Amino acid sequence: MNKQTVLRSIGLFSAGALAATLSPAIGAVDVSTYKELDQFMSVFERVRADYVDKVDDRTLIRGAIDGMLASLDPHSAYLDARDRQNMRTQTQGAYGGLGLSVTMEDGAVKIMTPQEDTPAWKAGLKSGDYITHLDGKLLYGGTLDEAVDQMRGKPGSKINITIVRPGRDKPFDVSLTRELIQLKPVKWEVKNDVGIININTFVNSNTGDSVRSAISGIQKSLGGRDPLGYVVDLRSNPGGLLDQAIDVSDIFLERGEIVSQRGREKNDIERRYATPGDLAHGLPVIVLVDAGSASAAEIVAGALQDQKRALVMGERSFGKGSVQTVMDLSDDTALKLTTARYYTPSGRSVQEGGIKPDITVPQLSDADYKARPRLREADLRRHLINEAKVDDKVLEDDGKPDPRFILTADTLKKQGVEDFQLDYAIKTISRLAQPALRTAMANAPVKKLR
Repeated sequence: MNKQTVLRSIGLFSAGALAATLSPAIGAVDVSTYKELDQFMSVFERVRADYVDKVDDRTLIRGAIDGMLASLDPHSAYLDARDRQNMRTQTQGAYGGLGLSVTMEDGAVKIMTPQEDTPAWKAGLKSGDYITHLDGKLLYGGTLDEAVDQMRGKPGSKINITIVRPGRDKPFDVSLTRELIQLKPVKWEVKNDVGIININTFVNSNTGDSVRSAISGIQKSLGGRDPLGYVVDLRSNPGGLLDQAIDVSDIFLERGEIVSQRGREKNDIERRYATPGDLAHGLPVIVLVDAGSASAAEIVAGALQDQKRALVMGERSFGKGSVQTVMDLSDDTALKLTTARYYTPSGRSVQEGGIKPDITVPQLSDADYKARPRLREADLRRHLINEAKVDDKVLEDDGKPDPRFILTADTLKKQGVEDFQLDYAIKTISRLAQPALRTAMANAPVKKLR
């Protein structure tokens, strides 16, 4: 009997008989679930028999699986061979493209974040921008995979993108040249004796080692001495591997909890701790975050903030506080399933709310920063609910303009400031590095975390 015959014969069985043949675990479901399975098989047979166009069984079953997972949360998904190859490409290889992380919202392609030093980033594309046309062709109504395929291509080839940016009166076109997008998780530089470590992603399995190399490189560039302090730039970092977030956090911590992850059951809790050895030698650290800082980036920011090891500066982060596990189903397919929530050392969940900076610093060098909406986890459909949600919007904004942040993008540009948030962080490190202030901070009592 061939596969097609087997699939067709499924409709002849009751849901109870089908469940018994599929897996012993299904036997635990109740009678109402069997009835729902009967309903599913009835719909499946009716579509196969009566839909206006003939649809193959594989397409219908894949659609059912996708629908089931989409009903859970935005991050659970079925991965076919193509999805798994895309994942391997993003985490291990290189590809010709534009350097964009995108999502689908109501049939439109929305930019989540542009990767630094890529064509999209250099062209000034922003989180929250909508891509409506590629080379003049309307994207609306297509799939996300189709849009991604069109944006990728041979390095050196050109593509014209039409952008709708909230706050702008009209769409505008951007002409881009595809480049070889190679994953560079960490870059570093020294400005005014301050070490700047820019972590773009945590998808690489060597992100922690790259941060160690960055610290060593900064010290060598200063003739073997320490900098005044470090700025760890996690802006527009979409996250990645949990173990790399733990590794990077451990680099700056001497002791204490880094993160805990909690599953469905109350006793399903796993805690991860720092090991002795602060490679930054206790120097001042500022962590920069924005609405594009998500997941693993939020673990690092939350750990250093809760352990009083760093000041978090910038804008509220994305708010993805869930853990996904990739489970192999076959040689070519897998299930990416949300299996836990993670919590910062003080027991905070960043789900929905994100990491709130100790010092909120707007990106004044972005002329559109006020009008441009920030895409966050709470904006995604069916996002997990924060079980301890607190609404403190009133506390965040007293309606009075902050005199520190009144300069315009044009004024800053004339002063040679291209990145206001980074410039503000560097100047803050310089002030924190003053001997008297460092002594006072070192002697200040630290509230014990529970």
